[in-house]
Amino acid sequence: MTLDTTTLQIAFGAIAITLFVLFYTVSFRQTRSAYSAWWCAAIALFFTGTTSYLLDGTAHQVWANPLGNTLLVMGAVCVWAGARTLRTSRPAWLQLTAAPLLTLLASALDDPAADSWSGGAVFLGMMALSIGLASWELWRLPSSYSKVQAPLAVSSGLVAILYLARCLAFVIEGPDGYVFTTYFGSGTTTLVTMLLLVVVSFSAAALSAEQIATDLRARADRDALTGLLNRSGFLDLAATHTDRLARADRPGTLILADLDFFKAVNDTHGHAAGDTVLQTFAEACTETVRSTDLVGRYGGEEFIFLLPGASVSRSEDITRAVSLALRGHSTPGGFEMPTVSYGIAAIEASDYDLDAAIAAADRALYAAKASGRDRSVRAVGPALEQGRDSSAGPAGPPGA
Repeated sequence: MTLDTTTLQIAFGAIAITLFVLFYTVSFRQTRSAYSAWWCAAIALFFTGTTSYLLDGTAHQVWANPLGNTLLVMGAVCVWAGARTLRTSRPAWLQLTAAPLLTLLASALDDPAADSWSGGAVFLGMMALSIGLASWELWRLPSSYSKVQAPLAVSSGLVAILYLARCLAFVIEGPDGYVFTTYFGSGTTTLVTMLLLVVVSFSAAALSAEQIATDLRARADRDALTGLLNRSGFLDLAATHTDRLARADRPGTLILADLDFFKAVNDTHGHAAGDTVLQTFAEACTETVRSTDLVGRYGGEEFIFLLPGASVSRSEDITRAVSLALRGHSTPGGFEMPTVSYGIAAIEASDYDLDAAIAAADRALYAAKASGRDRSVRAVGPALEQGRDSSAGPAGPPGA
């Protein structure tokens, strides 16, 4: 039995709707991730677009053919949008609508009632461009992101190359040319695309499963209130960073920070106000430190920093900048933000022991509290270097 284009299109539609149901129930409902949502939308659009082509040769071709071209390009754009959310963020609406609108316009103005390939060059070009961009986004992900990103990028790239070759053959020879009809006709392309759709869908499902595990790990390592690393998450990453410093023989500093008289904020203004202060301090930290630095909530109103490559003097500058940023934030109740005390310990060639650095920073923090608060005190090694304190701002009153 010879499989004509119509038969293959029906088979493609059946496979697409089956993949949609499986992907929606198994992947999207579990992850609710943006990537899964875009991929579900892409499969649904591929199905409806292919179904529209079944009306070619009828009186409905005048609208069904442009609609099919537009829906398929919209599906390809959704593939790109999903891939983009893995690396950056959702594309703007203009980026999402430009290719489908161009395809619709080209198809509608190219005599769709008489020509089933109306707007064919634009349609094939937009398909190649959109899927090619998706492949590029997947390829640019860090190599450690996922085990399936490489095959997913390659599969998408093959589809993009197929559509680019079709576009070139269409422009050079037209839809009735030998090369186009022999190698890139609708039947051959539908069959190849059907096989690649299955491969890409299973790879996408595997990627979504990995996203679930990644999200769970991220939630386990993050403090729910501030969004910073929690204690265990910070210590795990800090140990890795400290090992790298030791191997590279580079310095670094560790800072312990404690909000002064934080209990008074809770007692006077309520725990909601205390939560606002913690969140605001976390925001001041992330605004100030580098992307390569680590910041975590160590417990209660105490926070911890690891600054790879930073000297103690540079760390003192950072504590002053954090305190200044904290004072610059307004509060809903209009109360004054608390001051902060800091203990700073150097991590250098003499000792890359993370636990020892934390202990030294803790002693320095105690000294900062004892000497009037609202300041940073440095510690070098296990012993405090007395008299080496740096004011982070006006000192607060003594007391617990």
